[in-house]
Amino acid sequence: MIKNIISANENVTPNDKEIAALREYFPACFSSDGSFDIERFKEYLSDKVAVTNEGYELRFLGKNYARLLASLDTTTVIVPNEEHNSKPENANSQNIYISGDNLDGLKHLLKSFYQKVKCIYIDPPYNTGKDDFVYKDSFNFTAEELADKLSISDEQAKRILDLTKRGSASHSAWLMFMYSRLLLARDLLSDDGVVFISINDDEYINLKLLLDDVFGEENFLASFCKKGSGGRQDSAHFAIIHEYVLCYARSKFKSGEQIKKEDVYPFSDERGCYKTQLLRKWGDAALQQDRPNMYYPLYYDGTSISLEKRLNDDFEIYPMIDSTTNGRWRWGKDTMRMAIEKGLVTILSVDGTLVAYEKIYKPEDGEQPTKLYTTWLDDINNNSGRKLLNELFDGTSPFEYPKPVDLIKRLLKIGNATDGYVVDFFSGSATTAHAVMELNAEDGGNRTFIAIQWKENCKETSQAFASGFTTVDQIGLERIIRAAMKIREEHPDTTADLGFRHFTLMEPSAETLDKLETFDPKLETGFMIHNTVMQDFGVPTVLATWLVRDGYGFTAPVQSVDFAGYTGYYIDNHLYLINSFDVDTREKSIAEITDKIENEGNFNPENVVIYGYSFTWSELESLKINLLRLKDTEKNLRINFDIRY
Repeated sequence: MIKNIISANENVTPNDKEIAALREYFPACFSSDGSFDIERFKEYLSDKVAVTNEGYELRFLGKNYARLLASLDTTTVIVPNEEHNSKPENANSQNIYISGDNLDGLKHLLKSFYQKVKCIYIDPPYNTGKDDFVYKDSFNFTAEELADKLSISDEQAKRILDLTKRGSASHSAWLMFMYSRLLLARDLLSDDGVVFISINDDEYINLKLLLDDVFGEENFLASFCKKGSGGRQDSAHFAIIHEYVLCYARSKFKSGEQIKKEDVYPFSDERGCYKTQLLRKWGDAALQQDRPNMYYPLYYDGTSISLEKRLNDDFEIYPMIDSTTNGRWRWGKDTMRMAIEKGLVTILSVDGTLVAYEKIYKPEDGEQPTKLYTTWLDDINNNSGRKLLNELFDGTSPFEYPKPVDLIKRLLKIGNATDGYVVDFFSGSATTAHAVMELNAEDGGNRTFIAIQWKENCKETSQAFASGFTTVDQIGLERIIRAAMKIREEHPDTTADLGFRHFTLMEPSAETLDKLETFDPKLETGFMIHNTVMQDFGVPTVLATWLVRDGYGFTAPVQSVDFAGYTGYYIDNHLYLINSFDVDTREKSIAEITDKIENEGNFNPENVVIYGYSFTWSELESLKINLLRLKDTEKNLRINFDIRY
């Protein structure tokens, strides 16, 4: 398992993936000594692609190092939260929350979700100098090793390692951090998949160039501009009130057709489709003092609207600009009364506040029912993210700058993600997970969220720490649980998946890694390793890690199978043997494994995966001999015998 990965990683270079693709599709361009004939390659492309000698790209210190990190396999294991995952609301859920480094998390996801993700949204650190972004990684290359792997000088290798070991918030460090993760994220997206990334001015230009590099400039779809909650006053010249959301497609020619248009008339009743327009005056002369006679209450009992108070429990609705500023209506009382009588006034709840709108019905021969979404997201209340967390956490938000749920819901609609996987590998306070569950409950969609959040320590001076949270992922876990309860209350008849499975990524200790690397199966010392690893992690962790590795995902319905007192694990065409045999019954267990495969028609594992540390050399040989003879039986099974270390 881990020993095999460590061995394979030693020979990895940054361009292994690209070279493998070229060898597969253009074998004639390689000579017998392995060199690549670029001129012959150009001939293959000349009638389809304009080949140019000019080039333009983003270069930064550590770019090839980031490619190398993306190419190395992860040695972390996947530890299931068995207590949480066994609860009724979570046991059958397909939603996934992963606590751990997102670089490792993405590598695990790719083994089961390669090109299966419909939408990715991330809100990475902005590298403002104030958001605590500092690049660090856990790889332990020497300067000499790195120089050899990247074909660079020792001095360049030392400069790169200085960024990673000392920690840095430079542009190069931020780009190196993002590049490796974006390379992996691209491979998660389906052909019609899209990615949305929030960013501000500090790294906007660099991120745009980086995304052009990863996704291809031709796959750029849009740069959305989102209005912020106020003006940043740290600029010497302007109050910054906006940030961006960059959008790229895996393949513009396939994703572009999937980008949904905005429904101009999104509501409907017995009279037909309609859109809404705010009844409060906006723009110039919008205050109460500008037109005092147009400031008056509407009374709402939950179903009907009136200008006169009817019941003591009627809601009073005023044209408020904010909680302290009185606005005014667009209409006087007479016009308002006629509109109410004609059914042209409706009341909607916006972030828990009742707001009055005019109904505008679609004309029979009027404008088109849909239009393109605009790139100016000015109607999303940036304060709603924190306000919602305040509500969920009893009046005190444990997260400083949560994104609005409405923003993520809008992006999911734009990306036409009505079903499929939605991934957020900078999950933070778990806004994306919340948005997916809420939108599913509202429109009957079948989206599944996958969230990854590093176990970042909460500052001891923070509100999160005061509220009892020690790491950021704990906030996300609790937020999803509370959000699910709120959604159930608001949508009691929903069938949406409101649970989730939780997993933690763990790196084996240095002591365990040393034992794994020096292990020799012929010396019969496996039990020492078996005991060490099982004590560290246990069978569920080994099984969960292998299921993901073999493409079954995090929520696979694996079966426990009894073989004369020995427990194996079976799914589809894999049989996993992880535990050690009982000395007194091992011969019976080996015979039972062979007999079950040979004689049970619905039990047909093509791969028998064995945890090498759990078995002696003689036990492995006995298993192999018994299983190999099955190819000569009536079933004619050719079983792949896979021993993992």
